[in-house]
Parts: sequence; structure tokens; C-alpha cells
Amino acid sequence: MYLFQSSSLRVRPLAEADAVHLVKWLSDPTILQYYAGRDRPHDMKMVHDIFYQDSDTDAEFRCLIEYDSVPIGYVQFYELDDEYKQKLGYAMPELNETIYGADQFIGEPDYWNKGIGTSLVRAMVEYIVQALRASRVVMDPQTWNTRSIACYEKCGFRKIKLLPAHEWHEGERRDSWLMEYAAR
Repeated sequence: MYLFQSSSLRVRPLAEADAVHLVKWLSDPTILQYYAGRDRPHDMKMVHDIFYQDSDTDAEFRCLIEYDSVPIGYVQFYELDDEYKQKLGYAMPELNETIYGADQFIGEPDYWNKGIGTSLVRAMVEYIVQALRASRVVMDPQTWNTRSIACYEKCGFRKIKLLPAHEWHEGERRDSWLMEYAAR
């Protein structure tokens, strides 16, 4: 069952058998540079602890990305809880909005720079807004990740504010942008 698709791109819930793909991608320094950090290569235990533990009970959608039926990456999205909304500045009672956060990566570099990331983000936002009734979708790319930021901006996201020292990455706290897509 696919959650959403767009031409050759399909996104489905993560299956146990997909762990081998996550280990492959998240032990590759090329991918880790952008996702978890090259100082955090993942083995099977780490993948299970992060991506599969509590996956049946939490509200996080953990999915595999396929392109022409080839597994190429991972996407997750989740409704922000009140504590995280407050941290990002969305905890005003008058807002009372459904806001989703998202993270994704294409784990096969041969699929980079082909517009697939843009297609993925557009399809994901459409799904989150229409099927899950979100009023906003937010992401927090690190400020140096200009390729991801450009992709998100093409998809209608805009920079809302700088999040100083927001994420631990490769041995230091790194600044991120809070980027937002507001449903119309």
C-alpha cells in the first residue's frame, strides 16, 4: 500500500525488510554528511533502535521512497506536539493548528540532482495537507545545506527564523532554518 505517489515516485510505510537499505544508506559517509553526521554510521541495531522501536504505537509516519520500484530513500513526518510547537514558536492558543514536521533523504546519490527530491517534497506536502488536514508543514535544515533549502523553497517553503545551535551534527551544535509551508 502506498501513502502517496507521483509518476515514478512512490512512498510506502517502512517494512522490516527495508532495514538493510537504511543500514546501507546510513553507513555511507556521502549520505551521513547531510543526514545524521559522518561520525554516526548506523549498523543494524542502531537502525532498529531508531526507525523500528515503537513504530506501531507512535504517531510518526516512517516511509520508504521508491523510484521506478527501486528503493532510493527515506521520509518521515509527524504531528508536532505542544512542547515542540512551543519550542518553535507555534504554541499560541489562538493558532490551535495541526502542524507536521518532516525529514527525508535520498540515500542513492545516483538519484540526486534529477528533481526527485522536489517531486517528493511536493507530493509529501500535498498528502500531509490534504489527507492529514495539516495547516502547516515545517522542516529544519541546517543553514549550510543550501541544496535542501533551495529544494524546499521551490516547493513553497519559506524561511521563518534562524534556530541557533539547533542540531548536534558531526561533533558540534549547528544552526538550522525553521522553514514553513503554510496551507492555503
